[in-house]
Amino acid sequence: MEQRGIKALKLAMKVNGNDFVVHAALLWDERELILVDTGITGQTEVIREAMAAEGFDFDKLTKIIITHQDRDHIGSLPELVALFEGRLEVIAHEAAVPYLGGELPLIKSQAFAPQVKVDTAVSDGVQLPYAGGIRVIYTPGHSPDHIALYHVPSKTLVTGDSLTANDGVLQPPAANFTPDWETAIRSVTKFQSLDIAAAIVYHGGVCTDQLQDRLADIAGSGA
Repeated sequence: MEQRGIKALKLAMKVNGNDFVVHAALLWDERELILVDTGITGQTEVIREAMAAEGFDFDKLTKIIITHQDRDHIGSLPELVALFEGRLEVIAHEAAVPYLGGELPLIKSQAFAPQVKVDTAVSDGVQLPYAGGIRVIYTPGHSPDHIALYHVPSKTLVTGDSLTANDGVLQPPAANFTPDWETAIRSVTKFQSLDIAAAIVYHGGVCTDQLQDRLADIAGSGA
């Protein structure tokens, strides 16, 4: 395995007896193993098994980056933080801090999340010095704290919910779950200046074809 890199991590979960599949991301280098987003509540073993299937040791996780506050992204965060007993660094956008900390109710459910301390609050344009460089792109609209991540060495975009995908084709964010549509589409335009070889889309998987063409279509028409 390469000394540093990025990989999609497929999490096959169950919601009310129905299959619910998302694609988190793993980034790593010689010292760090970083998980991006955590699925719904109760997925520690699903995450452990998915990592093992990809050749990664769950117990070597060092950091979790949260793209935004939605419950299918932060659900297992509290149990992971508790399990690692202070050894996991939590990274999120500065706007996410009061939501993850249980100080403000989550935007969509109006429930309070179990309290988790954000160890490192990031802002737009920050480049994290892990796995060869991870650029933070602030992409509000789907939620006010949303970020995407750009892994510089591999030219891979981790979209969170700023985009969806269907059969390997990039699609707009999910309209039903995107309260500020105009801002969300403006956020997509930020990706057009990037050299993107692949996109890891939380709801949809990995996309590699016609990425900039699709971004132009989405930014231009939202379709």
